[in-house]
Amino acid sequence: MKIALMDSGIGLLPAAAAVRRLRPDADLVLSSDPDGMPWGPRTPEDLTERALVVARAAAARRPDALIVACNTASVHALPALRAELEPGLPVIGTVPAIKPASAAGGPVAIWATPATTGSPYQRGLIEDFAHGVDVTEVPCPGLADAVQQADEEAVARAVAAAAALTPAGLRALVLGCTHYELVAERIRAAVAPSGDGPEPVFHGSADAVAAQALRRSGIPAAPDAEPTGRITVLTSGRESVLPPAALAYAEGRLLRTAAPAV
Repeated sequence: MKIALMDSGIGLLPAAAAVRRLRPDADLVLSSDPDGMPWGPRTPEDLTERALVVARAAAARRPDALIVACNTASVHALPALRAELEPGLPVIGTVPAIKPASAAGGPVAIWATPATTGSPYQRGLIEDFAHGVDVTEVPCPGLADAVQQADEEAVARAVAAAAALTPAGLRALVLGCTHYELVAERIRAAVAPSGDGPEPVFHGSADAVAAQALRRSGIPAAPDAEPTGRITVLTSGRESVLPPAALAYAEGRLLRTAAPAV
């Protein structure tokens, strides 16, 4: 079995690690686009063109499912990806976990890129799934880029700036960019209550999209399977290896234990 994941950069690592935990024997194809990143500032048409190139490179490896492990690409390119690749290849998008985060009531904060914060897409999700819940949209300029470069000082500055915009007393915090899940613990520390109040529940998307990819492929979870899964890394369509920045994170180091594809 084989699951492919795509993103502009290393934001695909959390979902890839989640797939590996569910099926250590599954082969993984990690398809990113360092030549075209970042995708966020691109026009929807340009982003869709880049996403199609990355998806086609992954699809050529004949996976059982393709995870679009990028919120921005899921917003703008998912219809085009599905039109080209489905039904032969299930395509799973990434949606901010606003619905489960709002289920217990607010207040809720959504950390997202500036391009996504306040967008009609995100506002639509809030309207559909957070009725009557106090939701604060928090833009996080520079955070995804800092995570991509594994620049700890830049990550600390971006997290601190976003935390300063985040109200106290949160019940839940949504990580609305896949890159942010790589520094979730740093974000957790930055928004932790100063008194005895409960910490907010964090909601990412990696576990949900990994489980959905297996469901769409008809593959049952088997976390105790032998860790025989191989890994193929594609960068803008070229065979490559995990970038050094990926190994700065636990998710990247987990994937490094997989044997390279041959």
